Formats: sequence, structure tokens, C-alpha cells
Amino acid sequence: MALVIRLRRQGSRKKPFYRIVVADSRMPRDGRFVAQVGTYDPNTEPPKLNFRKEETERWLKVGALPSQTVRKLWESSSSAAITA
Repeated sequence: MALVIRLRRQGSRKKPFYRIVVADSRMPRDGRFVAQVGTYDPNTEPPKLNFRKEETERWLKVGALPSQTVRKLWESSSSAAITA
């Protein structure tokens, strides 16, 4: 099972809210997921980003790969980059 850390869209039309989840890469974008590791709200100024750092790092050690978007969000929020 290939795990990926990606965004799961929530919220209403034109007001997106995202959950950062660990999911099987074969599942659809808003489908079943294994764990929720954070949230991202682009509607606020500045956008709010919450990661559970310890849990995210644990999933990375297990072999989960972050999507490009999650990688960019992580790098913009902290000085430590996600290593794939």
C-alpha cells in the first residue's frame, strides 16, 4: 500500500477548507483516508496552516510521500523541509 500525504477538500462552494490527510494513493481525493495530520484554511489572511508535526514525521518515517502541494505548504510554514 503506497501512502501519500495530501489535501482533502472540505467546505462549501467557493470557500474551500482543506484537511491534510494520510491516504492510500489509489483512493480518490476526498475518499477514505488513514489519518488526519493537519488543516489548511486559505480563506484567512494570512492563510492558516496547522500540522501535527510529530504525527506527520512518524508517517514520513513509515514511508508516506507528501504531495507537491503539501511539501510547499510545509516548507513555507517551517524552516525544516519534508524529506521524501
